Amino acid sequence: MSGDHARPVAVVIPAKDESARIASTIRAASAIPGVDLVVVVDDGSRDGTQSIAHGAGAVVARHTRNRGKAAALQTGAAVVERRDEHEGRTGTARRLLLLVDADLEDSAAEVGVLVPPVAGGEADLAIAILPPQRSAGGGRGFVVRLAREGIRSLTGWTPTQPLSGMRCLTREAYDAAQPFAAGWGVETAMTIDVLAAGLRVAEVPCALHHRVTGSDWRGQLHRAAQYRDVWRALAVRRLRARRAARPSA
Repeated sequence: MSGDHARPVAVVIPAKDESARIASTIRAASAIPGVDLVVVVDDGSRDGTQSIAHGAGAVVARHTRNRGKAAALQTGAAVVERRDEHEGRTGTARRLLLLVDADLEDSAAEVGVLVPPVAGGEADLAIAILPPQRSAGGGRGFVVRLAREGIRSLTGWTPTQPLSGMRCLTREAYDAAQPFAAGWGVETAMTIDVLAAGLRVAEVPCALHHRVTGSDWRGQLHRAAQYRDVWRALAVRRLRARRAARPSA
């Protein structure tokens, strides 16, 4: 192997109150070829997520209060970087990050299909396209359409599943997306920022299954928060694009 093919892959799993699923997700992610480090960021859980994740073999970082997915991903990436420094890695630093949701359980092994396009230099960011889930969600697609149209209008590229959280990216792509947008706007903003940096994005079909958000009041509140965060992320990037387009004095 050459280039990133020879480099190990680090998995980052943000988790909150996932004690029932986290162990199987960690075991499945650990079995992905090339993965030699799994970092779980316990984002203010009130259950046994932290201890179960540690027992399943993950390196665990903990937020004492819930800080949101973007902060959890940044904490996880920082842990990976510190481990590289502690282990004295230079040419073998973990340059590929695999972002995995905590509720995938055994299907997390399927996220491995995202690694070859990035490791092989075909893309800087690979995004999973999920199949129809076993149970239908309770939403009507408002947030997906907002994110998809926002990405298209700002970059010219139209994603299939703009909110997909399962992603493999290079450190260069990660750095291009910093600082992450807050809350649930992180995926939409990441895609825009990576493309704006002139890097390549690809979507890859991935046989994943995860818990979908229902149609009860909790589900409706979740979707409202998603819409708010995606709208904010897009507003910031539209303003940035307008400023960049202004002629200099």
